[in-house]
Amino acid sequence: MLGGTLGLHRLYLNGPSDALGWLHLLPTALGLAGVVRMRQLGQDDTVAWLLIPLLGLMISLGMLCAILYGLTPDEKWDARRNPGQPGTRTAWGPVLGVIAALMVGAGVFMGTVAFSIQNFFEWELSATRSTQAGTSAVVRV
Repeated sequence: MLGGTLGLHRLYLNGPSDALGWLHLLPTALGLAGVVRMRQLGQDDTVAWLLIPLLGLMISLGMLCAILYGLTPDEKWDARRNPGQPGTRTAWGPVLGVIAALMVGAGVFMGTVAFSIQNFFEWELSATRSTQAGTSAVVRV
């Protein structure tokens, strides 16, 4: 659950040759760079608020994968990931992991959507105001 944002779940299950596992690193790193930029330059930095949703989406994606893996029946998991091995019973561990992933993933996803919508409308409002200010300056002359 914790390494899903970096794609560690895919690299562990499919090996280091899994290209999709390595592709998790770029948007996560860009999102973290957006967080660092916002901490340094403030909330008005356009690049930061364009990058930060990438981090939120990658965290949500990692939590979604944790939910899907946790809800996979033991028999199906063993047939796919442990062929020829004796079956295992996982008990309550995956259930608790799914609950935690659902809480974290839903919270991060809702926060990402709210952050993105708020910044979009603030950007649109500032563009409208600058257009109106330019029009009123022309009228005054």
